[in-house]
Amino acid sequence: MHAVAVTQSLPITDPDVFVDVDLPVPSPGPLDLLVEIEAISLNPIDVKLRRKAGTPDEPLVLGFDAAGVVRAVGERVSDFQVGDSVWFSGQSNRPGCYAQYTLVDSRIAARRPASLSAAEAAAMPLTSITAWEGLHDHLRIGAHDSLLMIGGAGGVGSMVIQLARLATDGDVVATSSREVSRAWCRDMGATAVIDHRNDLAQELHEVGVNGVETVFSAYTVGREAELAQLMRPFGRLVMIDGTDSFDMTAFKPKSLSVTSESMFARPIFGTADVAEQGRILARVADLVDEGRLRTTVAHQLQGLTVDNIVEGTALVESGRMVGKIVVTA
Repeated sequence: MHAVAVTQSLPITDPDVFVDVDLPVPSPGPLDLLVEIEAISLNPIDVKLRRKAGTPDEPLVLGFDAAGVVRAVGERVSDFQVGDSVWFSGQSNRPGCYAQYTLVDSRIAARRPASLSAAEAAAMPLTSITAWEGLHDHLRIGAHDSLLMIGGAGGVGSMVIQLARLATDGDVVATSSREVSRAWCRDMGATAVIDHRNDLAQELHEVGVNGVETVFSAYTVGREAELAQLMRPFGRLVMIDGTDSFDMTAFKPKSLSVTSESMFARPIFGTADVAEQGRILARVADLVDEGRLRTTVAHQLQGLTVDNIVEGTALVESGRMVGKIVVTA
């Protein structure tokens, strides 16, 4: 089968950063689905993992957002059958979906929304799971809680805004700086959009929000004191960015809780509730088909080629994308 892979750690500008490879079609394990890929989406995790590289003898296939059709099932799979249209994120310690076929644990996949095309669906799994786990497992968002989303126009932020509006009647405020990204956040449903280049507490005050119970942060480093200042006592913060260090000093006086979200934790560590991710995707699919959630695809490329993966990855690395980038097969 054809795949686009990494065989050495190179910058995105290097002509050999991604290469075409021919690999055997994988055979499903007992709980696996073999999926023929129809569309994939690109994510920052792909950029991070690319730096670990592969080798010419062991090429690294990235990609952790996909929609496709089941072509074979493992012997212990009972919830899916050949021909099902599915969507999934997968797990970062297995080969990804920049390929004609990939394997995914059936417990973390679901049938995709009937109302979406493969391209529209592929934009959503990783960010939907991240947003859902962050909002419900970590923040335990209540029906009247207010939320501040740091980085509202990205893939995760776009889903956090939408899911938060379904979970609470409180304020759902997003941060963004450019007008195009501010408009995107409003389109996703943010009740207000503030500029993260300015003092956040003052920006919140100017839109009539005097503190928030919950913060979902994609850009936490160096903002600890600023975020603690605008949070209400016993508030909760969940972050998705990696930090070399985190200063808890300003969080202690208010008894604020801080957690981190990694959506690959359940499948990588084989938690007892790993199937929760499949259930999340099934619920999100229902919400999409009910018209209560929308796809976040903003840029689409046709063809699983090296050139398209390079172009899409360069957009991800720019840090200026709104929504998600999708590549169709």
